Amino acid sequence: MNIVVLDGYTLNPGDLSWDELSALGRCAIYERTPPEHVVERAADAEIVLTNKTVMNADQIQRLPKLQYIGVLATGFNIVDAAAARARGIPVANIPTYGTRSVAQMTFALLLELTQHVGHHSQSVRKGRWTQSPDFCYWDFPLVELEGLTMGILGYGRIGRAVGELASAFGMKVRCHTRTSFPESTSGVSCVSLEALFRQSDVVSLHCPLTPETRHVVNSERLASMKTSSFLVNTSRGPLIDEAALAEALNGGQIAGAALDVLAVEPPQRENPLLTAPNCLVTPHLAWATKAARARLMGTAVANVRAFLAGNVQNLVN
Repeated sequence: MNIVVLDGYTLNPGDLSWDELSALGRCAIYERTPPEHVVERAADAEIVLTNKTVMNADQIQRLPKLQYIGVLATGFNIVDAAAARARGIPVANIPTYGTRSVAQMTFALLLELTQHVGHHSQSVRKGRWTQSPDFCYWDFPLVELEGLTMGILGYGRIGRAVGELASAFGMKVRCHTRTSFPESTSGVSCVSLEALFRQSDVVSLHCPLTPETRHVVNSERLASMKTSSFLVNTSRGPLIDEAALAEALNGGQIAGAALDVLAVEPPQRENPLLTAPNCLVTPHLAWATKAARARLMGTAVANVRAFLAGNVQNLVN
C-alpha cells in the first residue's frame, strides 16, 4: 500500500514518530501541501491522510488509485465525504483525543481573562515592580471564579470535562445541549439557549459547527449577556459573528473574550477581533499538547490498520 500524508507538520513537528504508520506500507510524508500539488503528490496513493489540506470532489475524482481517506482531526469538513462515498472510498476521522487538553486550555484562557497573569508578568519583566511605590499593583479588575455561573454550550465529552473543572473552582454549572442530558450528571442544570447567555458569568462554546450553530453568538445574544461576563471559544470559529463580537467588546457590552479559534485561519490582518479590547486570541493550539497529539497519531494508525484488515472504524461517510 502507498500511503501519503499531505500535511503532517502540525501533528508531528518532530517530537513524535511516524514509524508505526510507515510499517503499514510505503509512506510519503509532506509537512504541507499546497492545493495545486494535492493530486500530484497523491497520484499513486491508495491511502491519503490529511489534517487541514482540502480534498474536494474534483481532486478525489482525479485519484483513481485512492481507496481510503483518513482525517487527522475530529472535524472532517475539509474532505468532500459525499464525493468519496460515491466512489466507495471510506473517510475516517479521529473522534476523540484532546478532551482534557481542550478543557485545560479553556481554563487557561479564562484564568488569563480573570487574573491577567501574562500582562502582569510582562510588566514586572519591564521593571515596573522595581519602580513601584507600593508592594503590589494590578491594572485590571481581578475576578474570583467561585460562585460565578459557567454556561456551557454543548455538553459532549469536552463540555462535561469543562463542567468538572468549573465545579472544582466552585462555579455553578449550566449547560445547553442538543443531545440527551446525562442523567448521572449532578450539580449541573440544563437550560434554554437564551437563559444560558442571559444568566451566565462565563459562556464557553463546545458545540460542533452546523448550519444551526453558525453565528450562534450574534449581536442579539451578546446584548443579552451581563456586562461583566466573559465569552470563551475553543470549538469552532464560525460559531461567533466576529463583527458583532468586536462591536460588543468595543462598546463594553461584555467584559472580555478569549478565542483559540477564528472563522478564517490563519486570520486576515483586518479581522476586528485582533485589535478589540479585552480580547485574547491564541493560534488554535488547544488540541496540540504532546499527549493529545500522541493519542491522535495512535488512533490514525489504528484507523489505517483497521481499514487494511477490512474493518473500517470511525467512518464518517
